[in-house]
Amino acid sequence: MSVARIGRWKAWAAAAAATLVGVTLPTVAATPASATTTAYDSTYYKNAIGKSGTSLKSSLHTIISKQSKISYSAVWNALKNTDQDPNNTNNVILLYSGTSRSKSLNGGSVGDWNREHTWAKSHGDFGTSTGPGTDLHHLRACDVQVNSIRGNKDWDNGGSSVSGAPGSYTDSNSFEPRDADKGDVARMILYMAVRYEGDDAWPDLEPNESSSNGSTPFHGRLSILKQWNEQDPPSAFEERRNDVIYSTYQGNRNPFIDHPEWVEAIW
Repeated sequence: MSVARIGRWKAWAAAAAATLVGVTLPTVAATPASATTTAYDSTYYKNAIGKSGTSLKSSLHTIISKQSKISYSAVWNALKNTDQDPNNTNNVILLYSGTSRSKSLNGGSVGDWNREHTWAKSHGDFGTSTGPGTDLHHLRACDVQVNSIRGNKDWDNGGSSVSGAPGSYTDSNSFEPRDADKGDVARMILYMAVRYEGDDAWPDLEPNESSSNGSTPFHGRLSILKQWNEQDPPSAFEERRNDVIYSTYQGNRNPFIDHPEWVEAIW
């Protein structure tokens, strides 16, 4: 982990250590948006640095809304690049299970992988049309059957074990990804909430505390997503993915991968 990432997560690490010895710490205030630095702060994020709350959210929306869009059919080949297994370039790493599977096994049959919308496309009814339905920052390679089990459920802890995805759990209306994917999911969902604000013919996507949002343009539960963001910091896989989407496909970034502390600064 880089020096910047270490500094970014000091508050979380202190809280975790205290929990282990049974000490209850006072609530830590939201981290200022300027608390850490990245290579993009003086250029890409220059209009967001130093802000918080609605001002930060608005600035980030303006920044990341400048993007190229791809078709849903083009997502197949894009995911073969963005989700590539770092240890086997012929494979992709599947969300929720962590399985490495051949890039050639993309499709809709048992044993294949397909295109998972972490922000369920029914939550706002945007389908697979170019826009939120094809935004690579929330689309991931996923086992066909695991994807079906997740369906359009909201995010929460608990439930029964998910077949084919050890460490993931589900119940009638929510899904909990394995620990290694919790932060990834949180940052993808919150990216969507900042990128799509209802000003470009798409619904205004927002997080809330419900686990039964159905077809409304909301996804819950925000409190759980915030916990997952802290519990599972950005990995090298996630950072590479952000870079590839930015440089090769969409020209925009997920700010919560670059600055995970901005989750608390906004929400």
